[in-house]
Amino acid sequence: MTDRQQITRSTGILGAATGLSRIGGLVRDVVVAGLFGAGFATDAFFMAFTIPNLLRRFFAEGSLTAAFVPTYSEIYHLQGEDEARRVANICWTLLTLVMAVVVAAGIFASPWLVGAIGHGFAATPGKLALTDMLNRLMFPYIFFVSLLALATGILNVRGHFFLPAVSPLVLNLSMITSGLLFSGWCDPPILSLAFGVILGGLLQLLMQIPVLRRHRQLPKPDFHFFDPAVRKITRLMIPGLFGVAIYQVNVIITRLLASFLPEGSVSYLYYGQRLFEFPQGIFIVSLAQAVLPTLSRQAAENDRPALAESVRFALMLMLVGILPATVGLILCAEPVYSLFFMRGQFGSNAVHQSALALAAYAPGLLCVGFSRVLAPTFYALKDTRTPVLISFWTLLINVGLGLLLMGPMRHVGLALALSVASLFNALLLGGVLLRRLPELNLRPMLPALMKLIVPVMVMGLAVWSILGSVDWLQPGNLLHKGVVLTLAVTAGLLLYGGGCLLFRVEGADRVGEIIRRKLFRGKG
Repeated sequence: MTDRQQITRSTGILGAATGLSRIGGLVRDVVVAGLFGAGFATDAFFMAFTIPNLLRRFFAEGSLTAAFVPTYSEIYHLQGEDEARRVANICWTLLTLVMAVVVAAGIFASPWLVGAIGHGFAATPGKLALTDMLNRLMFPYIFFVSLLALATGILNVRGHFFLPAVSPLVLNLSMITSGLLFSGWCDPPILSLAFGVILGGLLQLLMQIPVLRRHRQLPKPDFHFFDPAVRKITRLMIPGLFGVAIYQVNVIITRLLASFLPEGSVSYLYYGQRLFEFPQGIFIVSLAQAVLPTLSRQAAENDRPALAESVRFALMLMLVGILPATVGLILCAEPVYSLFFMRGQFGSNAVHQSALALAAYAPGLLCVGFSRVLAPTFYALKDTRTPVLISFWTLLINVGLGLLLMGPMRHVGLALALSVASLFNALLLGGVLLRRLPELNLRPMLPALMKLIVPVMVMGLAVWSILGSVDWLQPGNLLHKGVVLTLAVTAGLLLYGGGCLLFRVEGADRVGEIIRRKLFRGKG
């Protein structure tokens, strides 16, 4: 199997699994919106979940994955399975101890953490206290999900992608079940979601055990923390921690600034970001996660031409898959919230405000996609410092624009600031990588981009025309809304896919293969 086929196959498997998880996430958000709306309780919950969720990306999906996967992949392919298993056991032991300390410290320091990131909540009686209570309850989630990230890295290097990628579905189902069954028993009702988070995190980790046992990778205590391989992972993690931290500070600052805006602003940004993350999770994260083992192996073998080709191919896939998704998010934002969210405590104003946030986030989708491919390339080259420096300047751009735009545009300005900062980050990463990896030739992507413009414009015009026949801010008429939205999305996909085939856009056939794998996995 060639590297292109391996990347495509892995992306398809990850996309299928992540698609199931994202659908579960959409259902979860619909349930949460219907039960709790967008206001006092949801602002507190989303702000409280910010801290353990950011630490998840900080320790787990960010620096740990970026440092562990290239090193583990190199040991596994060059030194053999026994040595890789030994290093993994040391990492299991060390991570367990570190995360136990982090959880204990987080629960103890919760009042100060919550007061720092949700300072604007102090103006509303009881809001900070509720946020602190929720944060304490959910903090152990970071322990389970960090160990899950280590298990995911091990299984990905060994070619297993589906089970780790589908595990977030368990978290979503746990939160849905807890909200529906126990919200009436909890005081306040929003506590039921916090209990669902903890149960979901534990179940996510436990479901990896059968596959780990099959590969004889169940963790065993090993306290040789000064092993050269572990020191190497630690050295790579330290600058990576700062890089991920700077990125996550962007999210914290956005929510901190939103806490000073009218009630509901934090919730509007959350709901907007959740739908923004739908295509991001299905395609961007899947492709980035699928390409990292290949990039790590090629870098370990010092095959720079193959490394450059894999990067270019991944960027091309990203362009073909994400450009229409960006246009689709902008056009379908209000219809999606109207159809799926407008019920219970979630009214027309919440639909409109959340849709505005999503439309402001959407232009940054392609930039985030490019960054998710470019940054791991630096990690594969054992350079974790460059993304750190670039992330720092991205932080300054986001803070400056956020302060500038939040006055006239409120929460929409904060979302737009993050999109502009994402563009800056992608451009700078690409420019530096072109100097670091001269073999990388991006010129062939320009004709493909020009070919894509016509299908995207035709798709956008058709979708806009079809959706314009409905007043989406009026409640009810769910069947009619569902038919119109389905017709618009179907017409858009057919026109875009047909246009790509007509113009013979490079990578379109591979994206089609990924979609076929998602829809007909296991057939053929």
